[in-house]
Amino acid sequence: MSEDIFIQTVPEDPLIAPVIEGLFGEYRDRYGDFFSSQPPEDDSVFSAPDGAFIVLLRNGEPVAMGAYKRYDEQTAELKRIWTHRALRRQGLAQKILHELERRAAAYGYRRVFLTTGFRQPEAVGLYLSHGYQPQFDTRLDPEVYSRPPYDGRLPFTKTLKAQVPVTSSAT
Repeated sequence: MSEDIFIQTVPEDPLIAPVIEGLFGEYRDRYGDFFSSQPPEDDSVFSAPDGAFIVLLRNGEPVAMGAYKRYDEQTAELKRIWTHRALRRQGLAQKILHELERRAAAYGYRRVFLTTGFRQPEAVGLYLSHGYQPQFDTRLDPEVYSRPPYDGRLPFTKTLKAQVPVTSSAT
């Protein structure tokens, strides 16, 4: 039987290099250089207390990840939600999503915001099935959002349920 545990870490942690490369490799496969004009994100935004970077370990190996950062005083922005390709359709992305929501609410955020790319229908389905409200017309072909005046990102929002505040940065 496998053992799944969450750790809170930083994107530079050598242990999680395989999932970081998996995420960015998948972005390259799906989008080529479509998003290359956007500046890279400063990873320090995922640090406590305003953010968190979590990884799901299965038997000590990183298999899924996600992060959040401060969007505004009341809102956390979820980022980098990804699951190893060989382990999809097992509910791991859902586990990541729920853990990010739990941690963000515990730190006092009342809402979450996220974007996914126009070529990620499985992510759109995940967010819709977990109460996220699309800030775009889901009836349109997502490729529409790859052309001006859009930038290729599909935004979602969700109101969080209040949680008991987190008192430590431990996992």
